[in-house]
Formats: sequence, C-alpha cells, structure tokens
Amino acid sequence: MIVTVTLNTALDLCYEVEGVTWDGTNQVGPPSYRAAGRGVIVARVLHTFGHEVVAGGLAGGGTGELIKADLARSGVPTQFTRTGRDSRRVIWMTDTRRGTTACFREPAPFITTEELGRFAADYRRLAKDATAVVLCGSLAAGLPPEIFGSLATYAADVGVPVVLHAAGSALRLGVARRPALVVPDVMPADHAAHARELVASGVGAVVTPYPGGIHAVAPGEEWRARGVAIDDAGSGPAGPDPAAETAWSGGARGAVVAGLIPGALLGWSWPDRLRHALALAAAADPYGGIDLTAYERFMADVVVERGTRG
Repeated sequence: MIVTVTLNTALDLCYEVEGVTWDGTNQVGPPSYRAAGRGVIVARVLHTFGHEVVAGGLAGGGTGELIKADLARSGVPTQFTRTGRDSRRVIWMTDTRRGTTACFREPAPFITTEELGRFAADYRRLAKDATAVVLCGSLAAGLPPEIFGSLATYAADVGVPVVLHAAGSALRLGVARRPALVVPDVMPADHAAHARELVASGVGAVVTPYPGGIHAVAPGEEWRARGVAIDDAGSGPAGPDPAAETAWSGGARGAVVAGLIPGALLGWSWPDRLRHALALAAAADPYGGIDLTAYERFMADVVVERGTRG
C-alpha cells in the first residue's frame, strides 16, 4: 500500500459565466468541484494504474467532506485526519464570452496542536503497513516547517521508503532526513548541481522537472528525458495561473511523482522510470486524470539519454 500525505488539501470550485460583470451581480449555475492538492493528484494517478493507494493527510469541515467524496468517485480510498476548520477552497471563475479565467485562493486553515497530534497517530498507523510514503505539497497554517522531516524519519525507522515532493523550508528540512527520492516542487536555477549535492549528502535520488523534460541524479547515474511537450498552463483547470512557480502544471508535476514510484519499488532501470513518468506528465489533466491513449502514444516519443552536464 502506497500512502500519500497532503497537509494542505484543497477543493477547486469552478464556475462559468457568459460575460462577467465585476461591478454588479452575476448569475451562475452549480459549480463543478474537484479535490486538489499534490498528494491527491499522486493518489489518483497511482490508482489509475492499479496500485493500492490511500490518500491521507488533513481535511476539515464541509469542504473536507467534498474532497473525500470526489476522491471516492475516483475510486481512491482516503484516511484523512479531520480538522475543525474547513480545508481551503480555490475558486475559478471563467468568462466564457471573453475566454478568461480568474482565480481566488482562500488561505490555508490553521492546524491546532491537538489536531497535529491526532494526525501523527494516524500517520504512524498508516506508515506501518505502507510500501512507500509520499509527502507532498505545501503546509497548512500552524504546522512546523520541519514536519516533513519528522514524518520521513518515522517512516525510515519502520523501514518504509519516503518520496518527498515539496518546496521552500519544507523541502530543505525534509531532505536533511535523506529520503529515498526527492522531487523539488520549484526548480532551482542550478538544478543539476543542486541535485548532485543532495545525492552526495545521502538522498537516494533527485528527479527535477525542467522546461522540456526531467533530469534524474542517483549515485553513479545521471539521466535526462525529453521529447514530449508538457502543459505549461499553470495549476488551474482552465488557463494560466499567475501564482504557478514553475513552467509545469500541478497535474503534470504530480503525475511525474506518481510515475516514479512503481519503478523505485520494483527496481526498474532509470530510463524506464523516466520514460513512464514523462509520458504520464504529458497525458495528465490538472487533477491527475490520465488519457491512457495519449500516454501510450507519448511513451514512444520520449527520448532518454545519459546527462552529466547542466
């Protein structure tokens, strides 16, 4: 069982209006809604390919219930720790007449010490039966920045490999615990040199998405995969997201993480891992849905080569 952990889950609410009036009233129909957050995307992709997966982390209030309901429709089991405050919502308003979309992001909920304690107990229970733990995304308010490092340490103590997909201080403090695989959520300017430094410090492997492909560094090996166009529209469902921090969409980045996990567990060669992961990224929608026909087509287009410079 692969456990994905999302500590700042979100619910995307998508509205369409034919001609938005910003200084007046707009009549809208019922929104479509989808569970979001990087670990949620990873769980969806893994489930699509038949892997036993559980989506865990934090989810609260009525929004949390809608997140779990949407995942249930996708067939993904959930084991979220319930919080008192609602999980955040991201509202997408599309003007169908102009072809533009505005995004409104709510702040992350504050997590109390008591809620963190309950989550830690739930996480320990899940990790004991896991084949891998995937720690993903941003942190809700009130969580200590070193939490991914603490979660990685516990998993390592019970012999479970950890995949870390994060940015900022959560990434920096998490890699200090030497996870099996690190996928940075924001590409540093000198990503190749940075990846080599992390592997030299004891991280099992580092895979970095960059414009045009992905770059992998492991002890004694370095590879690049390219040849498939990746959606660069940002993390939203219907157009550019000005808050996106990389050229890759959230769905594509989550698909890369999910695509690397089976190969790591089953001992695939790095070329096979990267070919699978890059094809998944190109075939993924913003929420981790995979166009399987496109995936098979993209697999044939991916070029993998040894890369020792960058």
